[in-house]
Amino acid sequence: MLPPEEFGAYYACGTQKRAREQAIFFEVDPAFRHPYFRIDEGLRRCVPHEDGSPKRSIYISVYRVLEHVSLDALKKLYLVTQDGRSLALEPSTEFPKEDSGLHLYQEIAPVHPLVASALGPREFYELIVKTPISLLSLPAVCFVELKLGDLAYDPEHGAVKDLPYSNIEHLRQCLIELKTKTVRAKMVNRIQPVRFPYRMIKDGVFVGNEQQLIYFPMPSPDELRQKHYLWWRSMQM
Repeated sequence: MLPPEEFGAYYACGTQKRAREQAIFFEVDPAFRHPYFRIDEGLRRCVPHEDGSPKRSIYISVYRVLEHVSLDALKKLYLVTQDGRSLALEPSTEFPKEDSGLHLYQEIAPVHPLVASALGPREFYELIVKTPISLLSLPAVCFVELKLGDLAYDPEHGAVKDLPYSNIEHLRQCLIELKTKTVRAKMVNRIQPVRFPYRMIKDGVFVGNEQQLIYFPMPSPDELRQKHYLWWRSMQM
């Protein structure tokens, strides 16, 4: 019953069930239906409490969700800071220009490893969803590309500067192996928690299934400061 911004505040810090923490969620077209989900039953349970306050949430499904959602039904992606401020990202059909450096991907769903790769985002999606070369593949994936700074071009000698990643020497070694061996991706952490500073998002968030890949671009730092100042301040806390 809550609009996205109020749901974001509730989801990030509004109940005793969840400590203050970042949250990421999609707004799905209310008209979307799929036999896998009991959406109408969930909606019928969204009734106000006896005191008139709105029902804040009903879980529809928590298992194999992404592969059963049409990407055409995804309206906006919301990045919520730990104090409950939401930034809405619109989907785009224009993908970012790819550079020659190495890449770091945090998979968000349905699994969440941290992966270093020599592949750009679209090739990375092709590798794990469309045309896998190993026995491991996914029917759908959501991931974000994170900044690597100087390590993207010189993993052996590049300065770490303000990169916030733990075990930076292991990350550096994974990147070096991408430069020196015939591998296209290296697992940095198989069970990396999906927790990263929003300032480290390079271009945006990618979501793909066996039919298509869509992209939710992140505004530039200047645009965040000028148009989303409170969110920009909040995400640096």
